[in-house]
Amino acid sequence: MTCPQCKKDTVQQYRPFCSKRCADIDLGKWFSGDYAVPSEDPEDQEAAFEAMTSLLRTQPRDS
Repeated sequence: MTCPQCKKDTVQQYRPFCSKRCADIDLGKWFSGDYAVPSEDPEDQEAAFEAMTSLLRTQPRDS
């Protein structure tokens, strides 16, 4: 098995990754939204729309 980040051989301690660094890179991608599980659930879409609308309302506008 190879590391999904760098393609080196995996290490049992960090499997499926080769190191803590590659595991942390992957975790960072999940946190930043680079990876997402698609959903067609209308409730999920509505919640995402409401969250974005709320965020846009709280952001200061450029003059």
